[in-house]
Amino acid sequence: MSGFTLHLQSGGQVENLENVTSFSAADASGSFGLKAGHERFMTVLESGLARYRQSAGRWRYLALSGGILYFIDNELFLCTHRYVRSENYQEVTAAISEILAEEEETRKDLKTSISRMEQEMARRLWDLQRERV
Repeated sequence: MSGFTLHLQSGGQVENLENVTSFSAADASGSFGLKAGHERFMTVLESGLARYRQSAGRWRYLALSGGILYFIDNELFLCTHRYVRSENYQEVTAAISEILAEEEETRKDLKTSISRMEQEMARRLWDLQRERV
C-alpha cells in the first residue's frame, strides 16, 4: 500500500515525512482518520494528541497546540503553532500537558490585557465626554 507525505509546519520547525499510511487526530466534531487516497479534506485541529504510522511501522505521536490540517493529492499539510513528535507515548503526553498549561497561561494574560484595554477605553471616553460639557 502506498502512503502519503505528511508536511509538519510550525513557527520553528518544518518536517516532511514520507510513506505515511495512516493519520489520526481530533477536531471539534471528534476523532477522525486519514489514509492514502482520501478525498480532499480540511479541518481545524483541537489541541492534543495526534498519531501517524509510516509503512508497516509502529504508531508515532504528535503533541499539537491545535492547528490547520489540509489533505490533497496524497499530501497532508499540518500547520500548528507548536508540535512535539516522538515514538514515545509518555514523552508526548508530557509535552501535551506542558503545551496546554502554556496555552492556559497565555489565555489568562490575554484576558487581563483585554480587561485593562477596556477599562482604559472607558476612562478615555468618559474624559472626552466631560471635556465636551
